[in-house]
Amino acid sequence: MKVWEKVREMENLHITLWLIKDFCWVALFKPLGMFMIIPTVAVAVYITIGTWSDLKERLHNLAVCCWIFANSTWMTGEFYFNDSLRPIAIAWFSIGLAFIAYWYLIKNKKAPAETDAHSS
Repeated sequence: MKVWEKVREMENLHITLWLIKDFCWVALFKPLGMFMIIPTVAVAVYITIGTWSDLKERLHNLAVCCWIFANSTWMTGEFYFNDSLRPIAIAWFSIGLAFIAYWYLIKNKKAPAETDAHSS
């Protein structure tokens, strides 16, 4: 199996794990929700490592990892800490947004379209 096919397969697994984790969160299944952090983060990290050679994919997958860390921190805070971990979740979300901003605002910056000298 090609590397990208394996990554795609893992992305589909990752979506499933993430949905189970978030379902446990909304349904207040605390032990299972907390357990599901482990495979969800592990698969996100695996995907990130698998796409490391492609900067665009690396940055997007690092953002996904940050999103999972933020999401898991937020869930943990709601379950056990009277939602007091939200500032840490915000920090993780912000780091993820920074990865995305770096790609779209700096690395993927396209040259302005050349203007047509014959147009009026």
